[in-house]
Amino acid sequence: MTSPHRSLPAFGVGTFRLQGQVVIDSVRNALDLGYRAIDTAQIYGNEAEVGQAVAESGVPRSELFITTKVWTDNLPADKLVASLKDSLHKLHTDHVDLALIHWPSPGGAVPVAEFMGALAEAKHLGLTRQIGVSNFTVALMREAIAAVGAGAIATNQIELHPYLQNRTVAGFAQSQGIPITSYMTLAYGKVLKDPVIEAIARSHSATPAQVALAWALQLGYAVIPSSTRRDNLASNLKAQQLRLSDTDMAQIAALDRGGRMVDPEGLAPAWD
Repeated sequence: MTSPHRSLPAFGVGTFRLQGQVVIDSVRNALDLGYRAIDTAQIYGNEAEVGQAVAESGVPRSELFITTKVWTDNLPADKLVASLKDSLHKLHTDHVDLALIHWPSPGGAVPVAEFMGALAEAKHLGLTRQIGVSNFTVALMREAIAAVGAGAIATNQIELHPYLQNRTVAGFAQSQGIPITSYMTLAYGKVLKDPVIEAIARSHSATPAQVALAWALQLGYAVIPSSTRRDNLASNLKAQQLRLSDTDMAQIAALDRGGRMVDPEGLAPAWD
């Protein structure tokens, strides 16, 4: 199955947990270093700062790929489009390139068909070029596909790193031609101290972060690592040139231990 989503960049910069001047500097540095994909979300409380950094960067909007995510409070059909218009205002743009459902509706309060329909309407209105989901299980992906079709879903953005390889969800998504975006690919920095990752890094004269990112990229996943440090932003980019061996990949595959780090009570679905 050929994926219609070739325009989903494999490498972007994330902004989770970054606020105020910190996020402005991070995005500004990233754009200066050559990043062109930026990931934010309504709940991050930094869309306006991201928009400011983009506006001040001088990078043409046509070169950028901006992703935001709709918060659960805005999932009802009568709120979703208006919330996205508010996001666009903050981001200083007339459209985002990708709008995701950040989390499924807690307790199923808003049916998947309702919010996916509203997201498809936002696309029809030109507010976003592509639509997708985040933190969706196989069952929820099936519902989303039933609502809008697999071809309309640009990605499922999920926690995925060497300690949580999420093979069931990734495998199902791939079977439907839906790309996976890995968030928290470095597991809050925990994998950077893993002896297996460190040894592979040494063998390639690379950093542990580059190894973890290269691993995800080689599996066909998009990545969106964040950093507040310019040298780390620059170093992360070089993961795109790193090729891991089959042995390296097998060693990292063996690190999977279901080590989920993002499991917010009242928000998280019943994970696969």
